[in-house]
Amino acid sequence: MSEHKPEWPEYGDLVIATIEKVTDYGAYANLEEYNKQGLLHISEIANARIRRIRDYVKENQKMVLKVIRVNVEKGQINLSLRRVTKRERIEKNKSWKKDRKGEALLKIVAEKVGLPIHEVYQKAGVILEEKYGLYEGFEEVVKEGLEVLTELDIPEDLAKVIAQVAEERIKIKMVKVRGVLEVRCSKPNGVKCIQDAFIGAGKSHRAKDAKIEFYVIAAPKYSVEVSADNWKRAEELFEKVCESVVTNITKAGGYGSFMRKK
Repeated sequence: MSEHKPEWPEYGDLVIATIEKVTDYGAYANLEEYNKQGLLHISEIANARIRRIRDYVKENQKMVLKVIRVNVEKGQINLSLRRVTKRERIEKNKSWKKDRKGEALLKIVAEKVGLPIHEVYQKAGVILEEKYGLYEGFEEVVKEGLEVLTELDIPEDLAKVIAQVAEERIKIKMVKVRGVLEVRCSKPNGVKCIQDAFIGAGKSHRAKDAKIEFYVIAAPKYSVEVSADNWKRAEELFEKVCESVVTNITKAGGYGSFMRKK
């Protein structure tokens, strides 16, 4: 939040800016995160020759700009549009939106506990921001639970409200990896061995940030579904769970193999 940010941006920083005034030689923009004005000179708007400046920038337009010069003594900030890459623009917009969402969630927490926003920020927001990022901290609570907050020594009464708001307001998008396990065991207690192999694998890889499900297709084939918040995590957990089932059934005297569905 604003009270935790430096007063001035630094050379090379990406900033969210709103165009306030367009002139023949450039545009003046307000830096939203610093509440300061900077100049976007016409030479820093585009690589090509500019005939009409308003074809590129307009009043009240919000854009990602790069800081190319800061003079604190004179109170001057020079900005560039042409030096911002497409990837930088996308990433900055994402982080800006997440920051705004995080601040909105913290305000809800402040209202629920009846404390000023700056006090809640000092007691919890700063800690979450430094450890994860403010909005990312709320996401982590949804994934891992209240322990995320108590381990950071955030007061328990405040931590409970943060967890409540996080659960109510954030829905983690999950991705799903599917596959087929083929498991056989010809021993007299083969059915129980197969059941134990699945139960053991599920227990050993149980996680708060993921969901593991097994379904019978038609013996000896079983469906495996692993849901997580990103593909890497889902793929890794899928491999570990399937390998664990195969290992368990092999130890019990059976046979197992698995295949990832595309």
